[in-house]
Amino acid sequence: MTKSINTKELLEKNTEEIQIIDVRDSEELILGKIENSINIPKSELSFNLDKIDKTKEIIVYCKTGERSDKITDELNSLGYEAYSLEGGFKKYQEHIGGLKAIELDVKGQMCPGPIIKIADTINEIQNGQKIYVESDEDAFASDIKIWCERTGNKLESLIIENNIIKATIIKQNLPEIPKDDDKTFVVFSGDLDKTIAAFIIANGAASMGRNVTMFFTFWGLNILRKPEKVSVKKTLIEKAFGFMMPRGTKKLGLSRMNMLGFGPKMIRSIMDQKGILSLEELIESAKSHGVRIVACQMSMDIMGIHQEELIDGVELGGVATFIGSGEKSDMSLFI
Repeated sequence: MTKSINTKELLEKNTEEIQIIDVRDSEELILGKIENSINIPKSELSFNLDKIDKTKEIIVYCKTGERSDKITDELNSLGYEAYSLEGGFKKYQEHIGGLKAIELDVKGQMCPGPIIKIADTINEIQNGQKIYVESDEDAFASDIKIWCERTGNKLESLIIENNIIKATIIKQNLPEIPKDDDKTFVVFSGDLDKTIAAFIIANGAASMGRNVTMFFTFWGLNILRKPEKVSVKKTLIEKAFGFMMPRGTKKLGLSRMNMLGFGPKMIRSIMDQKGILSLEELIESAKSHGVRIVACQMSMDIMGIHQEELIDGVELGGVATFIGSGEKSDMSLFI
């Protein structure tokens, strides 16, 4: 019995682990082809066996599946691991054509909003399905190129019309993330602007499928404090620290131009006008996308911060936790 595979199963395959052979005659190629396939007409196959990689699974297709069934049987008899595509290229086209394209309008949204939205959408659709995206953020043209390149999805087209960037993305089977491709951040500062930057980068990395760890220490711990006062037993020094330090994200100042608290209000207002996620939204987005948020236990002890005072979703760790994460990362930032 001929070994076979259907289109859905083919689209779920890792493209680096298979070789797709098109055994149709050359004049049939005008109808299109499966991406990454090589054309070896049925009549020429015996003269071109050196082009077939025995270390990979071989997927064979023709117009309807009849020729590919015979070729598949021949290849398997020669020691190849071959499969015939059920229904051939005709069935493949019907399947691809039946996948409804998704339209995303991210105009008015600034980084990292568009990339996060695209990543979330990609995770919900099938391989081969298209996403049409429109953005009015100038940086989006560069970001979407790099995002597709690094995630393994295909950027089919990218055009700019009347200051609107239009991208067509095809979901492809995502490559395995390299073992040491994690990202680690040490958040030492408690400044609003630096915190916003840290969470924008963390969200961007998470949207690209990377494992992200954010290690909060000293003044960075104030970012993780609940905004409301929590009743916990403290020493006099701990109470003094707690009184002098900002409680939560709404109380953070700027590293420059703080202007007695007016600067942070101005920055937040501009972010809202420009369609940029607020710091609080960035934090929730990071948590929902699997970013690991770690509070330094030693710094908490020094500064008199108790675990009950931290927002939900924070874990406690020490220097070994940070080093362990850093050793698996190709990028570590100190903010």
